[in-house]
Amino acid sequence: MATLAPSRPAPLATTPGVRAAAVRHLGPNWYASVMGTAIVANAGATLPGVADAPGLRTACTAAWALSLALLLTLLTARALHWVHHRDRAREHLLDPAVAPFYGCLAMALLAVGAGALIVGQDWIGPTAAIALDTVLFTAGTVIGLAAAVTIPYLMVVHHKIEGASPVWLLPVVAPMVSAAVGPLLLPHLPAGQPQQTLLIACYAMFGISLLATLVMLPLVFGRLVTGGPLPLALTPTLFLVLGPLGQSTTAANKFADAAQGVLPAPYAHGFAAFAVLYGVPVMGFALLWLAFAGALVLRARRQGMGFAMTWWAFTFPIGTCVTGAEGLAQHTGLAAFRWLAIALYVFLVAAWLVAGFHTLRGLFRGALLAGPGRGSVAPRPVTARTT
Repeated sequence: MATLAPSRPAPLATTPGVRAAAVRHLGPNWYASVMGTAIVANAGATLPGVADAPGLRTACTAAWALSLALLLTLLTARALHWVHHRDRAREHLLDPAVAPFYGCLAMALLAVGAGALIVGQDWIGPTAAIALDTVLFTAGTVIGLAAAVTIPYLMVVHHKIEGASPVWLLPVVAPMVSAAVGPLLLPHLPAGQPQQTLLIACYAMFGISLLATLVMLPLVFGRLVTGGPLPLALTPTLFLVLGPLGQSTTAANKFADAAQGVLPAPYAHGFAAFAVLYGVPVMGFALLWLAFAGALVLRARRQGMGFAMTWWAFTFPIGTCVTGAEGLAQHTGLAAFRWLAIALYVFLVAAWLVAGFHTLRGLFRGALLAGPGRGSVAPRPVTARTT
């Protein structure tokens, strides 16, 4: 994606035809803004040591409400896109640079649904929050599993791949988000088989996503080693690797919390041990990747990297590391993880503010919804080395 350049504001959408034309180039990557906003709310509400700070929960609830509004707006806009621009929608599915972003739809639904139970119930009530999360969790899980199969199938059969990209992780990490947020619904299910079935299903989705990530991550790193740094606008997508790392750590800790009283004692104790034995080394690798990706982003920034919608990659993946560190702080009792969660959350909020500001500015200038000639929605990956 090209750096945003000053352009004339888009005309006001005063007729249905104008509104339909305005969304022609609206891609599924826009759901990343919903994910990034929702994780600000979900991670902040359970931040160890400061979750009870005056005003923090209210601010998190407001962020969740904003994410819900964004989700509803984008669902409407994307429906218009499919109704009026089926040709463009088909092009997106057959474009290897855009199709993986369909995983963002599933994760946006799941993140907003989880937020309804974490903080949203303060404003809409527990009954509405449970109903909303049930609907969004079910829809997000079905779409996520479908994307985890369909997008790799399209990559193999229809896409012309020029080089591995971190965005390949988006469809396969969606089931991990389901695994991490599914346990929130366990207390609202009947005891016995219903609770056990959901927990084991979440654990199965943990395995689906983890093994798929282990297949794809070496391809991404191999692309960097053999092809050199990514193009400038794509460099922020390196942060997407943090998503499955932080989300899987979060899921492991959620399993440990939920297993008590749901599964027989040996398995419940096993999940408690697994949360630490798995989470600590994975969080260590996440910090290593954060330093690596951060160094490449700073390099790209020095070489002139401007804003692109890929900057939203700085939000949700970091947020999953926040929630992962929160879980490890709870299960290990170590202050180091508590401070790590706080530090990462500060980074998350700062990244969200920057990405949000530039997105709003790009919308007002009309550049972000313009055609490929004025700035594409998702740039195509290339294999050439950039120095």
